[in-house]
Amino acid sequence: MNHGPGDPAEIDGDVFVSPRYLAGSTATGDPALQPLFALGWELSHDDLGNAYVNAPDHKVRLGFLPEGEDDGLWRISAYRDRFGPPVWGVSFNDTAPTEFVAAFTTALAKAYVAGPDAYLAGRRPESEELDAFQPMVPLMQRGWEIQHPRWGVFELRAPDGLAGIEYTTGDLDVEKELTTLEARWYLWGGPKKSYARWYATASTHTPIALVRAITDSVSDPAPLPRWKDSMLFSLVERAQLTPLVPPRSPAPTPRDLQRAVAARRAPALTTRSVPRWTTATRPSMSRVR
Repeated sequence: MNHGPGDPAEIDGDVFVSPRYLAGSTATGDPALQPLFALGWELSHDDLGNAYVNAPDHKVRLGFLPEGEDDGLWRISAYRDRFGPPVWGVSFNDTAPTEFVAAFTTALAKAYVAGPDAYLAGRRPESEELDAFQPMVPLMQRGWEIQHPRWGVFELRAPDGLAGIEYTTGDLDVEKELTTLEARWYLWGGPKKSYARWYATASTHTPIALVRAITDSVSDPAPLPRWKDSMLFSLVERAQLTPLVPPRSPAPTPRDLQRAVAARRAPALTTRSVPRWTTATRPSMSRVR
């Protein structure tokens, strides 16, 4: 697709949004759920419309909670014992770009197939510094900058200052990590003190590969497609929007012209073509929202 920069006030309809951490959420959670459905994970709902997805062994669970008690739209946790406490937990709020959640669930599906050593691989105290550094690599390679050090917190921010990540060192309260923003990893994006601001958290024992899947997606330079009218104004005025322009049709070749002339000279058909169902016709599908 061809797309070029323009004044946001003069652009309408479908757009590409850059940087992607200013795109906001989408209207559906389907893209983030599909990697798990592809593995045969079970889907259930409660009376409020919240959705719950469980691994076959019930040791990894996802909640999509549009009617939850707070703004934590996505909550994912893993267990060694299906009846025991979580080993780790990850959350995304309701304004986080859905593509970031999809990047995480895609990595989670891959780890689940690999087995417990992959999706339950916890923090290694002997290599804490190395583990902390790994998810930071994509960010630093793409120009994110180290901030002034704070006691016990290592922080990076995007060049425009509108997205960041914090890694907290030392011992943390397990319960708070799973229920508040006081987690080992805290990512955010969007204008400060704005409804458009998003966050994601990951607790201490979240496998490093899963955290890195998030940071790689957050810092990916590729723009995200959105419908401009669905975006919050505080994002529109700060993001770079470019219109989605359909690709131009290639110029006809001499052979194309010959075929067109031959078609006009052909005798008219005496029977009408009958429309029929094809593989291009998609049946309607229910969506989790």
